[in-house]
Amino acid sequence: MLVDDEKLLRAGMRSILASEPDIEVPVVCEGRQAVEMATLHRPDVVLLDIRMPDTDGISVLISLLALAEPPVVAMLTTFSADEDISAALRAGASGFLVKDTVPDELASAVRILASGGTVLSPSVADSVVDGYLRGGGRGMPDARLASLTDRERDVLTLLAQGRSNAEIGRALLLSVATAKDHVSAILTKLGAANRVQAAVLAHHFGLVGLEPEHTPATAPTRLT
Repeated sequence: MLVDDEKLLRAGMRSILASEPDIEVPVVCEGRQAVEMATLHRPDVVLLDIRMPDTDGISVLISLLALAEPPVVAMLTTFSADEDISAALRAGASGFLVKDTVPDELASAVRILASGGTVLSPSVADSVVDGYLRGGGRGMPDARLASLTDRERDVLTLLAQGRSNAEIGRALLLSVATAKDHVSAILTKLGAANRVQAAVLAHHFGLVGLEPEHTPATAPTRLT
């Protein structure tokens, strides 16, 4: 579901996404209709404008996440230094995309969100990191990174790439349950409320763009 006050932008993004064989866009709407439409259509992913004239994007985000079966919500922003970014991060947004994201990256972002990953446009990354640190995310970040085991650091590196638990498990030859346990431990050690906050800290730690240091070279031998 696309929620934005600009009709032309909504139409353009809907056209781009609907052209993908694995993505459906059943509804586009303005902010004041978002909760009603989400309740009716039950989308897996919502792309939500962070600033709208008819309603507050952060309030809409909070209402969407309070639904009995909440969608994954990523915020759309025009300004890379938008002060509302830190508020959306603390409220539980699963990602941040600039509105001029190229078509291929937009579709890829939706797939990542639907699979349980996180997305963060490079142009807003610094603003999100700064906003998170200002909003209570600071506190000896280097010590928090040092508290992670080698395996947890590898998991965090992949999480920051937007990988889901299943994708992390495949990359590191772990079960999905084990990958999930590692993510939970990482969130606890970093003091992060959700995956996107952990991804933001990974940006701060300089892990983005790196490859895991301890990825198994080959699959384990299976005995039959």
